[in-house]
Amino acid sequence: MSGDKADRDYIGFATLPDQVHRKSVKKGFDFTLMVVGESGLGKSTLINSLFLEDLYKSRIVPDVDEKIQRTTTIEKKTMEIEEKGVKLRLTIIDTPGFGDAVNCEDSWKVCTNYIDEQFKQYFTDESGLNRRNIQDNRVHCCLYFVPPWGHSLRQMDLELMKRLHRKVNVVIVIAKADTLTAPEISKLKQNILNDIRENGIQMYEFPECDSDEDEDFKQQDRELKASLPFAVVGSNSTLEVAGRKIRGRQYPWGVVDIENPKHSDFIKLRTMLISTHMQDLKDVTEDVHYENFRAQCISQISQHALRERGKLKRDSAPSDSDISETDRLLLQKDEEIRRMQSMLSQMQEKLKASGQDKKHDSIIDV
Repeated sequence: MSGDKADRDYIGFATLPDQVHRKSVKKGFDFTLMVVGESGLGKSTLINSLFLEDLYKSRIVPDVDEKIQRTTTIEKKTMEIEEKGVKLRLTIIDTPGFGDAVNCEDSWKVCTNYIDEQFKQYFTDESGLNRRNIQDNRVHCCLYFVPPWGHSLRQMDLELMKRLHRKVNVVIVIAKADTLTAPEISKLKQNILNDIRENGIQMYEFPECDSDEDEDFKQQDRELKASLPFAVVGSNSTLEVAGRKIRGRQYPWGVVDIENPKHSDFIKLRTMLISTHMQDLKDVTEDVHYENFRAQCISQISQHALRERGKLKRDSAPSDSDISETDRLLLQKDEEIRRMQSMLSQMQEKLKASGQDKKHDSIIDV
């Protein structure tokens, strides 16, 4: 009887998450990552290490003469990754030439212009008639590489972040962390956090854990937040150490294992970027950064429409030269008639008032 009652009480909407999951897996996912930093910081190596792919097989390293004349450009790489039946269309936006020139005053313009262009294209597609197959090329995260040989953020770093932090999720990465000792890394991280706070720069904030999450996930979240900014080491080489294969770097004094938490924050960066917060990065881009851009576009369109409407009214209003002599006489007559009607109304009011006064006086005489 209890089984029959359970069958009768079962509706079936508990399968909705499974339906959403199947639809999402079938459609696949998109993620766009921008990588910003000067040459020689290991950006390409780190990206290849994160996604276990070689995105830069055909890259040609420019010589010294080309680097002197080189300006910041946009280099776009797209690849399809599949893992356990889940497809990810990954787009990497590299910025070769950033910070390489003597005068880096305008290096930030290329980055901000590209982000704005993708927002504008998405807004145009979203406002069109066919919205079913919109391609989402908006930048969901920006990895900003800081060199390890400085004591904190440079003026160039601060200028770019001030212009980026309201447009995209910025995550700071300390490059080539194997060139620093543990105390030096800790001090550099603290100096960077102080500079960010003093300059009012808003970095990507991890969402708070829900109360029903398990303790392991909460502990992982606390460790990720405590590791910011991430000090990483990248490597595409496989080494054999103590009978097991690792990805790392061989030095005369030892081996750096990029997946060892004591050597690098590489695993924490990959966990945050891919395993735990990729969807949140996309949600913040959609709900915060793109909504701000969309609100500005709608406001500009409204203001432009009001200006055009006012201009149209001014242009359509007849000028004095367009009014004929007959029309001018008619207007004057209308004005005289209105003035006479006004005077007549005033006289009627006075007569009515004086009539009431006389009636009042006659009552008193009686």
